[in-house]
Amino acid sequence: MGAAEVEGLPSDAGLLTKDPAELPNDLVFVDLETTGGNAAFDRITDIGIVRVVNGELAEEWSSLVNPERPIPPYIQSFTGISNEMVAAAPRFADIAPVVLGKLQGAVFVAHNARFDYSFLRGEFLRLGTRFSAQVLCTVKLSRRLFPGFVHHNLDAVMERHGLSCSARHRALGDARVLHDFWAELRREVPHTALSAAVRTLLGAQRLPAHLPPDLADDLPEGPGVYRYFGEGDALLYVGKSHSLRTRVLAQLTGGESGAQRLAALVRRVDWVPTAGELGAMLREAEWIKTLKPLRNRRPKNEEGSFTLRPAADPAGRVEPVPINGVDALDLERCFGVFHSEKDACKALADIARAQQLCLKILGLEDGAGACAAFPAGKCRGACVGKEPLLMHKLRLQLALSSLKLKSWPFPGRIALCEPGPRGNAWNGTPGADLHVVDHWTYLGTARSGEELAVLRAKETRAFDVDVYRILVRYFANHPKLNWRDLTEKTACS
Repeated sequence: MGAAEVEGLPSDAGLLTKDPAELPNDLVFVDLETTGGNAAFDRITDIGIVRVVNGELAEEWSSLVNPERPIPPYIQSFTGISNEMVAAAPRFADIAPVVLGKLQGAVFVAHNARFDYSFLRGEFLRLGTRFSAQVLCTVKLSRRLFPGFVHHNLDAVMERHGLSCSARHRALGDARVLHDFWAELRREVPHTALSAAVRTLLGAQRLPAHLPPDLADDLPEGPGVYRYFGEGDALLYVGKSHSLRTRVLAQLTGGESGAQRLAALVRRVDWVPTAGELGAMLREAEWIKTLKPLRNRRPKNEEGSFTLRPAADPAGRVEPVPINGVDALDLERCFGVFHSEKDACKALADIARAQQLCLKILGLEDGAGACAAFPAGKCRGACVGKEPLLMHKLRLQLALSSLKLKSWPFPGRIALCEPGPRGNAWNGTPGADLHVVDHWTYLGTARSGEELAVLRAKETRAFDVDVYRILVRYFANHPKLNWRDLTEKTACS
């Protein structure tokens, strides 16, 4: 996509567009130090800006910033910036107009640029200001120009190009290094090759013209679910990702195989960030089931899935039944989840043939006397009394054991705590999710005590196959779960 506009600036600000071989003529090299790595929760402690116009150094500027929260000890050790140093520094709100003025109209250049750009954009948004710019990442530029090297962090780049820094891990010192790196590239790399690499990176995430110009900037980096809408606001597609921005841009800019036709239809995108992968999977499954997007794969049987339930039969016969009609507690006696009654019968027949069980005893073959498989030695003779029914029943149960539905491992309805990006458990603060689930059904996600109270009283839904599979996999991969029993008043810590 082209750069979104800032305060009325043209989208091609910072570029000489008459000649494709020209390099950007207005660049601002930026580095930040912060209290941590997540722009949604952490804050800036140091800003360094070096602006270059027409190849000449135009300005250098820096400022410590009071983050209005403690700086973790390991961050203090890494940057050398202490809580005492920033105590008397201006808040970002105090210097925001100055910072915005120094960034406007230039290509935003930084090492691992999404980090610095997302922090500044987040700070401006908290003040009600929308900031966007064309972004050039010097990590990506180094990788493109020097693919033979493995490492492209700033220390590696400095060593490779003979650059020095008098104040490493301070914002202005690192911003000066980026300027020096750019100057070195202009000397080392042929002009056409450098220009081509820069143009490619600036245009790598060019969205279709019919989508909002600032969509790429608005998309969060973290996990969540998203929806694509077409003409008339018709819901086209629902998806999930551990990085919303990466996935959506890959689909809508043609970076993902087979996505071009879908991208041409999309007119609007919305999303819901989640604390982690579980919330994204649960919300995606719910949206697909309830909203029925046009481009998602449909279940084979829209009416619901089937399972094999034990029948009141001395031979231990099982019968296919709609899973939605089985009581939640009775599900623990059932075997397998199948898209249709036909699939359930086929699976049972396959098991019977593999284990020499009798299709007639299982109700899969009609008629009196021996079953068709007995004369060929593929049935042990339960149909003619050669094998006791009790033995046949035991062998059937053993054969089905691997398909047995999992027992609900909790007392009843629970709230499953999924940590947010900072790893915190839910304690009423933003960023962590409480997924309310009851006997393999998903009732919703809460981020406040009020939302939790609503979900605590919500009526249990019908068994959902997709939710069952999601939770079984998640429980298997996360043996230490943090959960709250909603039948009790215990805390989730």
